[in-house]
Amino acid sequence: MQEIKPEEIVKKRILIGIAGGSGSGKTLIAKNLFRDLGTDRVIIIQQDAYYKDLSHLSFEERVKQNFDHPDAIDSELLLQQLNGLLAGETIQQPIYDFTIHSRKKTTETIGGHDIIILEGILILDNPELRNLMDIKVYVDTDADIRLIRRLIRDTKERNRSMESVIKQYKESVRPMHLQFVEPSKRYADVIIPEGGMNYVAVDLLRTKIEVLLKELDED
Repeated sequence: MQEIKPEEIVKKRILIGIAGGSGSGKTLIAKNLFRDLGTDRVIIIQQDAYYKDLSHLSFEERVKQNFDHPDAIDSELLLQQLNGLLAGETIQQPIYDFTIHSRKKTTETIGGHDIIILEGILILDNPELRNLMDIKVYVDTDADIRLIRRLIRDTKERNRSMESVIKQYKESVRPMHLQFVEPSKRYADVIIPEGGMNYVAVDLLRTKIEVLLKELDED
Protein backbone atom coordinates (compact mmCIF):
# COMPACT_ATOMS: atom_id res chain seq x y z
CA MET A 1 0.00 0.00 0.00
CA GLN A 2 1.35 3.42 -0.93
CA GLU A 3 2.03 5.60 2.07
CA ILE A 4 -0.43 8.45 2.51
CA LYS A 5 0.61 11.61 4.29
CA PRO A 6 -1.89 13.14 6.76
CA GLU A 7 -2.10 16.41 4.81
CA GLU A 8 -3.13 14.49 1.68
CA ILE A 9 -6.17 12.85 3.31
CA VAL A 10 -9.67 14.03 2.46
CA LYS A 11 -11.40 12.73 5.58
CA LYS A 12 -14.78 11.13 5.11
CA ARG A 13 -14.47 9.07 8.27
CA ILE A 14 -14.25 9.70 12.00
CA LEU A 15 -11.37 8.67 14.25
CA ILE A 16 -12.07 8.35 17.97
CA GLY A 17 -9.10 7.84 20.29
CA ILE A 18 -9.70 6.12 23.64
CA ALA A 19 -6.69 6.11 25.98
CA GLY A 20 -6.13 5.26 29.64
CA GLY A 21 -4.11 2.93 31.80
CA SER A 22 -4.02 -0.82 31.39
CA GLY A 23 -7.25 -2.21 32.86
CA SER A 24 -8.99 1.18 32.92
CA GLY A 25 -12.00 0.07 30.87
CA LYS A 26 -11.02 1.38 27.43
CA THR A 27 -12.03 -1.81 25.66
CA LEU A 28 -15.46 -1.92 27.33
CA ILE A 29 -16.21 1.64 26.23
CA ALA A 30 -15.08 0.84 22.68
CA LYS A 31 -17.26 -2.29 22.61
CA ASN A 32 -20.29 -0.39 23.93
CA LEU A 33 -19.89 2.23 21.20
CA PHE A 34 -19.41 -0.53 18.64
CA ARG A 35 -22.68 -2.12 19.75
CA ASP A 36 -24.68 1.12 19.96
CA LEU A 37 -23.54 2.77 16.73
CA GLY A 38 -23.86 -0.26 14.47
CA THR A 39 -21.29 -2.90 13.67
CA ASP A 40 -21.45 -2.17 9.95
CA ARG A 41 -20.21 1.39 10.49
CA VAL A 42 -17.68 0.95 13.29
CA ILE A 43 -14.31 -0.78 13.55
CA ILE A 44 -12.15 -1.03 16.67
CA ILE A 45 -8.39 -0.80 16.20
CA GLN A 46 -6.31 -1.82 19.21
CA GLN A 47 -2.87 -0.28 19.55
CA ASP A 48 -1.76 -3.59 21.09
CA ALA A 49 -1.98 -5.19 17.63
CA TYR A 50 0.92 -2.95 16.58
CA TYR A 51 3.56 -4.13 18.99
CA LYS A 52 6.81 -4.50 17.09
CA ASP A 53 7.47 -7.93 15.63
CA LEU A 54 9.85 -9.76 18.00
CA SER A 55 9.98 -13.07 16.15
CA HIS A 56 13.73 -12.63 15.68
CA LEU A 57 14.22 -12.87 19.46
CA SER A 58 14.01 -15.95 21.66
CA PHE A 59 10.97 -16.25 23.93
CA GLU A 60 13.16 -15.55 26.95
CA GLU A 61 14.37 -12.31 25.35
CA ARG A 62 10.83 -11.26 24.38
CA VAL A 63 9.60 -11.65 27.95
CA LYS A 64 12.22 -9.14 29.10
CA GLN A 65 11.00 -6.39 26.76
CA ASN A 66 9.27 -3.27 28.13
CA PHE A 67 5.88 -3.43 26.41
CA ASP A 68 4.60 -0.30 28.15
CA HIS A 69 7.14 2.09 26.59
CA PRO A 70 6.24 4.00 23.39
CA ASP A 71 9.23 2.41 21.64
CA ALA A 72 7.49 -1.00 21.87
CA ILE A 73 4.86 0.18 19.36
CA ASP A 74 5.35 0.10 15.60
CA SER A 75 3.99 3.64 15.34
CA GLU A 76 5.06 4.03 11.72
CA LEU A 77 2.89 1.11 10.61
CA LEU A 78 -0.02 2.19 12.83
CA LEU A 79 0.00 5.71 11.39
CA GLN A 80 0.29 4.41 7.84
CA GLN A 81 -2.65 2.05 8.24
CA LEU A 82 -4.83 4.61 10.04
CA ASN A 83 -4.18 7.09 7.23
CA GLY A 84 -5.20 4.40 4.79
CA LEU A 85 -8.46 3.67 6.63
CA LEU A 86 -9.29 7.38 6.84
CA ALA A 87 -8.74 7.64 3.10
CA GLY A 88 -11.12 4.74 2.45
CA GLU A 89 -8.54 2.05 1.78
CA THR A 90 -8.45 -1.54 2.99
CA ILE A 91 -5.55 -2.60 5.20
CA GLN A 92 -3.94 -5.82 6.37
CA GLN A 93 -3.80 -5.37 10.13
CA PRO A 94 -1.21 -7.39 12.07
CA ILE A 95 -2.43 -9.88 14.68
CA TYR A 96 -0.44 -10.05 17.91
CA ASP A 97 -0.20 -13.20 20.03
CA PHE A 98 0.27 -12.21 23.68
CA THR A 99 1.01 -15.76 24.78
CA ILE A 100 4.27 -15.78 22.79
CA HIS A 101 4.91 -12.01 22.63
CA SER A 102 5.10 -11.90 18.84
CA ARG A 103 3.01 -11.30 15.73
CA LYS A 104 1.19 -14.10 14.00
CA LYS A 105 2.01 -14.79 10.37
CA THR A 106 -1.58 -14.09 9.37
CA THR A 107 -3.22 -10.64 9.15
CA GLU A 108 -6.78 -9.32 9.29
CA THR A 109 -8.39 -7.47 6.37
CA ILE A 110 -10.08 -4.25 7.54
CA GLY A 111 -11.74 -1.39 5.67
CA GLY A 112 -14.95 0.32 4.62
CA HIS A 113 -16.08 1.74 7.99
CA ASP A 114 -17.28 5.25 8.82
CA ILE A 115 -16.06 5.29 12.43
CA ILE A 116 -12.63 4.09 13.53
CA ILE A 117 -12.16 3.64 17.28
CA LEU A 118 -8.49 3.50 18.21
CA GLU A 119 -7.85 2.32 21.76
CA GLY A 120 -4.56 1.94 23.60
CA ILE A 121 -2.60 3.12 26.60
CA LEU A 122 -0.17 5.30 24.63
CA ILE A 123 -2.23 6.77 21.79
CA LEU A 124 -2.53 10.26 23.33
CA ASP A 125 1.21 10.36 23.99
CA ASN A 126 1.85 10.39 20.22
CA PRO A 127 1.29 13.85 18.65
CA GLU A 128 0.91 12.42 15.12
CA LEU A 129 -1.88 10.12 16.29
CA ARG A 130 -3.56 12.96 18.21
CA ASN A 131 -3.59 15.11 15.09
CA LEU A 132 -5.66 12.49 13.27
CA MET A 133 -8.33 12.19 15.97
CA ASP A 134 -11.73 13.87 15.88
CA ILE A 135 -12.40 13.06 19.54
CA LYS A 136 -9.78 12.26 22.18
CA VAL A 137 -10.95 10.34 25.25
CA TYR A 138 -9.07 9.39 28.42
CA VAL A 139 -10.52 6.74 30.75
CA ASP A 140 -9.47 7.56 34.32
CA THR A 141 -9.71 4.59 36.69
CA ASP A 142 -8.10 4.05 40.10
CA ALA A 143 -4.82 2.12 40.10
CA ASP A 144 -6.04 -0.66 42.39
CA ILE A 145 -9.00 -1.42 40.12
CA ARG A 146 -6.73 -1.43 37.06
CA LEU A 147 -4.30 -3.84 38.70
CA ILE A 148 -7.06 -6.26 39.71
CA ARG A 149 -8.50 -6.24 36.19
CA ARG A 150 -5.06 -6.79 34.68
CA LEU A 151 -4.40 -9.73 37.01
CA ILE A 152 -7.67 -11.40 36.04
CA ARG A 153 -7.17 -10.78 32.32
CA ASP A 154 -3.55 -11.85 32.05
CA THR A 155 -3.92 -15.01 34.13
CA LYS A 156 -7.13 -16.15 32.41
CA GLU A 157 -6.69 -14.95 28.83
CA ARG A 158 -2.93 -14.80 28.35
CA ASN A 159 -1.84 -17.83 30.37
CA ARG A 160 0.37 -15.78 32.69
CA SER A 161 1.20 -16.56 36.30
CA MET A 162 0.11 -14.10 38.99
CA GLU A 163 3.75 -13.63 40.01
CA SER A 164 4.79 -12.63 36.48
CA VAL A 165 1.89 -10.17 36.15
CA ILE A 166 2.75 -8.48 39.46
CA LYS A 167 6.46 -8.38 38.58
CA GLN A 168 5.72 -6.73 35.23
CA TYR A 169 3.34 -4.26 36.87
CA LYS A 170 5.97 -3.16 39.38
CA GLU A 171 8.89 -3.02 36.93
CA SER A 172 7.31 -1.49 33.82
CA VAL A 173 3.51 -1.02 33.84
CA ARG A 174 3.33 1.34 36.81
CA PRO A 175 6.44 3.45 36.07
CA MET A 176 5.52 3.77 32.38
CA HIS A 177 1.97 4.72 33.33
CA LEU A 178 3.29 7.53 35.52
CA GLN A 179 5.79 8.68 32.88
CA PHE A 180 3.74 8.45 29.67
CA VAL A 181 0.11 7.43 30.13
CA GLU A 182 -1.12 9.57 33.04
CA PRO A 183 0.42 12.81 31.68
CA SER A 184 -1.23 12.25 28.29
CA LYS A 185 -4.72 12.85 29.68
CA ARG A 186 -4.10 16.59 29.42
CA TYR A 187 -4.59 16.19 25.66
CA ALA A 188 -8.04 14.58 26.05
CA ASP A 189 -11.24 16.32 24.98
CA VAL A 190 -13.19 14.11 27.39
CA ILE A 191 -12.07 12.40 30.61
CA ILE A 192 -14.29 9.51 31.70
CA PRO A 193 -13.99 8.40 35.35
CA GLU A 194 -14.94 4.89 36.43
CA GLY A 195 -14.26 3.36 33.03
CA GLY A 196 -16.85 1.62 30.92
CA MET A 197 -19.35 1.51 33.79
CA ASN A 198 -19.89 5.28 33.48
CA TYR A 199 -22.95 4.96 31.25
CA VAL A 200 -23.81 8.68 31.32
CA ALA A 201 -20.41 9.60 29.86
CA VAL A 202 -20.63 6.82 27.27
CA ASP A 203 -24.10 8.01 26.21
CA LEU A 204 -22.83 11.58 25.82
CA LEU A 205 -19.90 10.33 23.76
CA ARG A 206 -22.18 8.27 21.54
CA THR A 207 -24.44 11.29 20.97
CA LYS A 208 -21.47 13.41 19.88
CA ILE A 209 -20.32 10.72 17.46
CA GLU A 210 -23.83 10.50 16.00
CA VAL A 211 -23.73 14.26 15.35
CA LEU A 212 -20.40 13.90 13.54
CA LEU A 213 -21.83 11.00 11.51
CA LYS A 214 -24.80 13.10 10.47
CA GLU A 215 -22.46 15.85 9.33
CA LEU A 216 -20.51 13.32 7.25
CA ASP A 217 -23.70 11.99 5.67
CA GLU A 218 -24.76 15.52 4.72
CA ASP A 219 -21.45 16.37 3.01
